[in-house]
Amino acid sequence: MPRSPPKAGPASVMSEERRIKLGKVVGVHGVRGELKIESHTDPRDRLFRYQPWILCHARSERMVEGVRGHDNGRNVLAVFPDVEDRDQAQALIGAEIWVPRSALPPPAPGEYYWVDLEGLPVRTVDGIELGTVSHMLETGANDVIVVHGERERLIPFLKESVVKSVDMDGGGIVVDWDPDF
Repeated sequence: MPRSPPKAGPASVMSEERRIKLGKVVGVHGVRGELKIESHTDPRDRLFRYQPWILCHARSERMVEGVRGHDNGRNVLAVFPDVEDRDQAQALIGAEIWVPRSALPPPAPGEYYWVDLEGLPVRTVDGIELGTVSHMLETGANDVIVVHGERERLIPFLKESVVKSVDMDGGGIVVDWDPDF
């Protein structure tokens, strides 16, 4: 399952479309204005494919296009077209990187972006409603659906053995899961 940002935001002033958080500026690198980025994409440097970015920082938003960068193994480093020195770079620490949902390519058949699963109803194979998908977790072994209903449930996203079907057009997710667990 492609990992997309786990966090989706409401439409912004700049766009009526749902936005997806791809990362955050977390530091500077060197003296020429390179920025360290915390990326929520997999692989980490995939975030450079989805532009323009909407930078949200200090209660303001601005569009940024033409950001270049790479994963150097230790960090994801970025060069913004309008940032030329360390001082300008430091002013961007803490900025969140968002894109419109439409900037992401369609997932392959049978795969889903996490953000697209959020809000879907979840029910058992016997038709018992468990709640709705709040968000997803990455555990290393497998992804986990966090379902909020009369209580919170953590359900492994294991196709075929647990997740029997996913209907993005309103049908929701059907799971083989004990409702008492």
